[in-house]
Amino acid sequence: MVAGMAREKQNQKDAAAELCQRLTEALMRERVMPRFVDSYVIENGRHALQVHASLYRDLLSLLQREALLAMSVRTLEIICKEPQPAGRSKPRPMLRRDAAIFRRKFLASLARQQGWTAGDALDFQRDLQMYEELLARGSSSQRSRKPFEAANHPFVDRCAFLLDSSFMEKARLAASQALTGIEELAAQIVAAENPPPRSSRPH
Repeated sequence: MVAGMAREKQNQKDAAAELCQRLTEALMRERVMPRFVDSYVIENGRHALQVHASLYRDLLSLLQREALLAMSVRTLEIICKEPQPAGRSKPRPMLRRDAAIFRRKFLASLARQQGWTAGDALDFQRDLQMYEELLARGSSSQRSRKPFEAANHPFVDRCAFLLDSSFMEKARLAASQALTGIEELAAQIVAAENPPPRSSRPH
């Protein structure tokens, strides 16, 4: 029993580390945030945003962190909350205990891969929690979004403010499109991975 639980924890750690690596690699490979900024600049004639190389690099770094937050939120939501197949039994959400373990392993793996200090990791976890709380608060009033509407999501507001605070509405619409791409990418990667192990019953 003890050996089985230890093996299960190791499997979760491996699954979390593998998933983190695939997510961060995909975010870089697909150039999600550079493409988001480039298309925004071209479509809205905001070329001044890319004039200063060092400021542009700083902007991309901040936006990349927001993308990682949005991707992590969506990934944890799919894995920990959405019903998944469990052996022969019908799909069901992950048990709360398993979800807490997976979340902890996922965030630890992410911190290692990004080379964060303990302070950086705590800041990311705080922002992640804030994202989740804001989304949970807004979920009760959610409705389908029209193509010309910006998503009600913290990623959208934070990215728009960082990118172009004087053109907030245009920036929010562009950030909404980027968010759709990020969430779709997260879902594809989770679907391609083997789902992390889950207990058949509470211990």
